[in-house]
Amino acid sequence: MANTPTRRSTGSTRDTAEAAFKSATTKPVPPAEPVSRTPFIPGAKEQVSIRLDRDVLERFQEDGPGWQERINAALRKALGM
Repeated sequence: MANTPTRRSTGSTRDTAEAAFKSATTKPVPPAEPVSRTPFIPGAKEQVSIRLDRDVLERFQEDGPGWQERINAALRKALGM
């Protein structure tokens, strides 16, 4: 008797054929598109969370509504924009 390895059947011939057919006919899933961090609308605002010193926040809020826009304007000025 020769030392030949024996093969185990893991499924029926039909299951094997169906698996081969499925792999040959299934469309590959395209890779997901990267998420863009830029807004789709020019000039759109993005909500962020930022920690500010209490006295800085109070100073911007002293003049009432619009304090967030004033902070944005101050940041733009500091950046030279």
